[in-house]
Amino acid sequence: MRVIAGSAKRLQLKTVKGMETRPTTDRIKETLFNMIQQELLDCRFLDLFSGSGAIGIEALSRGASRAVFVENNPAAVSCIRDNLKTTRLEERASVRSEDVFRALDRLEGSGEQFDVIFMDPPYRLDLEKKVLEKLKDSSVADEKTLIIVEASLDTDFSWLAKQGWRLLKNKEYKTNKHVFIVREDR
Repeated sequence: MRVIAGSAKRLQLKTVKGMETRPTTDRIKETLFNMIQQELLDCRFLDLFSGSGAIGIEALSRGASRAVFVENNPAAVSCIRDNLKTTRLEERASVRSEDVFRALDRLEGSGEQFDVIFMDPPYRLDLEKKVLEKLKDSSVADEKTLIIVEASLDTDFSWLAKQGWRLLKNKEYKTNKHVFIVREDR
């Protein structure tokens, strides 16, 4: 796995050993970032369930001003820190070694707000729904925040409108999909 474009282009990234994380393939990552390139310049990027940190690092490499990584697996946290050091992007990043919901509570209290939020939660546990429920009334995201969820192909998002979200687009790949969401009043 590598950084696709930007200031850290072609640098190799470490991944977490074992089956606890599912690194996004370079091809899918490239497609995703081609779709959101216009949103990245000087944006504040929140990477939830970060794994190796490859998505947030790609955002930083392509022009995000800041990225916050949230991951509770100690091996993954170590991997993120190593990858930030390798790419020389650590000054514009912070890594939170904690549960996503605890991190969102703390970020809420800090007054920090994000332009793009990416999440790749473990599949089939409804965590994306729980995170969006938490973000619905949070100051961490506003009506301009683009939220991207990486999910299994069979994950149902028919509930989005009831919760106050609007589906912008759904990009399906062979094994998973990216769902692009904003608050309904955008």
